[in-house]
Amino acid sequence: MNTFTAVTDAVGGSLGLSALVACIPLVTFFIMLIGVKARAHVSAAVATLAAILVAIFGFNMPTDLALMSALRGGLFGLLPIVWVIVMAIWFYQITVASGRFEDLRRTFDKLGDGDVRIQAILIAFCFGGLLEALAGFGAPVAITATMILALGIKPLKAAIVVLLANTAPVAFGAVAIPITTAGEVSGRTVEQTENIAAIVGHQAPLIAVFVPAILLFILDGMKGVKEAWIPAFVIGISFAIAQWATSNYFAYQLTDVVACIVSLGVAFVFLRFWNPVGIDEMRKRMDLPPAATAEELPARRVWMALMPYAVVTVIFGIANLGSTIPALLKTPKVSFEWPLLSERLVTASGEPVKSAYTFFLIHNPGSLLLISGIIVAVVYAIFNENGKYSLSAAQVVKEFGSVWYRMRWSAVTIMLVLGLAYVMNYSGQTIAIGQYVASLGAIYAFLAPTLGWVGTAVTGSDTSANALFGNLQVTAAQHAGLNPDLMLAANTTGGVVGKMISPQSLAIAATAVSMEGKESDIFKAVVGWSFLLLFVVCCLVFLQTNVLSVMAPVVP
Repeated sequence: MNTFTAVTDAVGGSLGLSALVACIPLVTFFIMLIGVKARAHVSAAVATLAAILVAIFGFNMPTDLALMSALRGGLFGLLPIVWVIVMAIWFYQITVASGRFEDLRRTFDKLGDGDVRIQAILIAFCFGGLLEALAGFGAPVAITATMILALGIKPLKAAIVVLLANTAPVAFGAVAIPITTAGEVSGRTVEQTENIAAIVGHQAPLIAVFVPAILLFILDGMKGVKEAWIPAFVIGISFAIAQWATSNYFAYQLTDVVACIVSLGVAFVFLRFWNPVGIDEMRKRMDLPPAATAEELPARRVWMALMPYAVVTVIFGIANLGSTIPALLKTPKVSFEWPLLSERLVTASGEPVKSAYTFFLIHNPGSLLLISGIIVAVVYAIFNENGKYSLSAAQVVKEFGSVWYRMRWSAVTIMLVLGLAYVMNYSGQTIAIGQYVASLGAIYAFLAPTLGWVGTAVTGSDTSANALFGNLQVTAAQHAGLNPDLMLAANTTGGVVGKMISPQSLAIAATAVSMEGKESDIFKAVVGWSFLLLFVVCCLVFLQTNVLSVMAPVVP
């Protein structure tokens, strides 16, 4: 049986030339997306074809192995990644279909005593983070932008606020699927993937602390910062602490859910004792009408609006409690060695390359969200307050089908991007690029987050950025003598600050605030913040390779 071993100098016996040729699929993807302006799934399809051709003709990979590699990646893209994302959006849609989401919006109107700056921060940062945690893929930007417009905030400011607020939770978005993807495509163990989450949990909170204050500055300048910096930092610090604690000591998939609930709870308590000043002057500065009286909501309706997020927290908490319950839930699974790959892909030492596929039927975020959604739907159906908040089984099923239909092209894109990543990984293309990048020396540690930033800025997805560059980061780190988990975390956190300038995010924000065709105005307003935050992340990652290495533990 003919075996295949990936080598890094396959093209002309040169590492540099091989790395250059290996960049063809990535360059193709970016050219198609940005230059040709093709749709994402078309761009991904062309790039995947390019990766297969480079693997066959450039890296001498047998055709059947190249095709099998693409299928292996595509299946992982479908299960669990697409499954998780669809279930997250469906879970959110249940709250909308029931009518309870409107009560949640009104709850925010009661906070802040007419201070629209604090209300906007709570909506964009805390609630938007909650939507990112469960749905992601543009939903937080679209939903919170319309809610902030309802407060009277001008369209451009509303767009800037929601895009910047969306940075803090992206790394753990859609129940942390970017981190799960980073671990999978780079061949990390479960323990190492959890370590990646822990390291990101040491990075992202340092950004989150300051995001509410930045939003305050955008909304009302330095005057607003002077008047309301205390609640802004209380919200940011409570979010950051909860994000750090959950990612390091609880279930990293629930990091943003817990952080957002904690920050909302802390804000609710704090605002009962803090009174805003200069409200009338603030509303004049921001060209807002006099504050309207918000509708009083019974505590029962407030609780029912918040209940879904409590349910998902409990379900995920139980599923990851101790060792017995997770082991039991992991018993139902689909697991098999991938045909051809497991038999013919070998390392230089003759050891088989890891290519087995495993999908836990219950113990995966998508299935846990499905269970949570069913529980929420049943509760909403029973306690419908005489039909005012009716929710039928037919509606639940309709939303399920509707989400799958809306996500069909996004699903294809994700599967193709993962297929592209696996072809590059198994053929040696990623390894060649990684080894070459590692030869840059110490500067690589500083520049590592820029790969994630570029990947997310172009694709609009931190998940896709990790799929594209995850294995490259590991390879480069190993050859540079750096912590691979830190570099994967760097890729993830770099992607966090790149999402605000991605074409998809800009288009969604522009549509939500009725600024279609003016995406360039929004881009100009946020690009400076993106560069500034990227520089902060690069400095932090570089320091974590030396003086702050305690923030980046190594898991063998």
